[in-house]
Amino acid sequence: MEFIADFHIHSKYSRATSRDMDVKHIAEWAKLKGIQLMGSGDFTHHLWLEELRHNLEEIGNGLFKYDDIYFILTTEISSIYSKQGRTYRIHNIIFAPSFKTVDKINAILSRYGNLASDGRPILGLDAQELARIIFDIDENCMVVPGHIWTPWFSLFGSMSGFDTIEDCFEKQTPKIFALETGLSSDPAMNWRLSALDKFTLVSNSDSHSPQKIGREANVFDCEMDYKTIREVLKSKDKKRFLYTIEFFPEEGKYHFDGHRLCGIRFSPKESRERNNKCPKCGRPLTVGVMHRLEQLADRPEGFMPPNAIPFKNLIPLDEIIAEAKGLGKGSIAVEREYRAIVARFGTEFEVLLKASRQDLLKGLSPRIAEGVLRMREGKVSIKAGYDGEYGIISIFGEKNPPKEEKQLNLF
Repeated sequence: MEFIADFHIHSKYSRATSRDMDVKHIAEWAKLKGIQLMGSGDFTHHLWLEELRHNLEEIGNGLFKYDDIYFILTTEISSIYSKQGRTYRIHNIIFAPSFKTVDKINAILSRYGNLASDGRPILGLDAQELARIIFDIDENCMVVPGHIWTPWFSLFGSMSGFDTIEDCFEKQTPKIFALETGLSSDPAMNWRLSALDKFTLVSNSDSHSPQKIGREANVFDCEMDYKTIREVLKSKDKKRFLYTIEFFPEEGKYHFDGHRLCGIRFSPKESRERNNKCPKCGRPLTVGVMHRLEQLADRPEGFMPPNAIPFKNLIPLDEIIAEAKGLGKGSIAVEREYRAIVARFGTEFEVLLKASRQDLLKGLSPRIAEGVLRMREGKVSIKAGYDGEYGIISIFGEKNPPKEEKQLNLF
């Protein structure tokens, strides 16, 4: 069966997360989006784990169910530790096939930090040692380095990461087979580094609110069970892992270099010309994903490995509606329009990915339909994100919608 999966989210027990990130709202928004399989997030937090046990029905194949939405047990661990005289900060996503395995993981990890302090706990635990602990508990677990290019907390981060996966995971490297690209990079960027060819690239929302579920996701055509999904990821099976759904990476908040306090946004070339220093205050710039990737890349832009899993860049439907109407995406009018469109088409991904041009023109206002079609063709302009600021994406390149569209907004 074909299905869409978003493995990496956070619960209401993580910092800076919506109180609506509970099982009920996650499932509700997964349905609106058209996602069939969700990561649970935060299984290391005792209160969230209690809610998961109470709400999720075990179906006997390593997955769980709530209101027709399937769940897979996941969490994210933040590791901060010193190695060979340098401090590293890395996030890893852990997948587990059962609550029994989760209990064993939590029992051991609680020795390295306070699991109750945050849904994504901070542990003074080497990434290689974390992987060893997880695989010793259950070899069917998966360890997936999260958003691998983000400057401050990632495998290759410019401020906190390694230059190779082997330097990070050492003897555990052969057991790592998937990597998360993160919002600020897409697969095409990662294809420029030949060392990543053997890894399966996954994409997830890392969502802190229900509305942002599925902003990045994975599309499979296989049996809906834990072992099959693990095997598909491990073997990088293109017949069963169809493609990933991606942000336009420039929209991610660490794509370019910059200094947010001074309003400085630079391409890697502009940063190098200024010795990676802010021209206003003289402090070091936050070196973004594109710059870091160019430091490590051994291939030109546009290279595609023969075994690459395809991808599609999408803009969330609420952003398209907001720009088409000249409104803020958090406005009530945008949400009302969003829910009306989803009710008409079935799901958000039906609109963004599958509906025919004819159906879009028939079922949407002309400008929203045009926005979806432009997005599919990649006809967008983007001011790249930098130093924690999301990029600004524009489909129409105009500040205001035409008068006739504004008139419609009044009713």
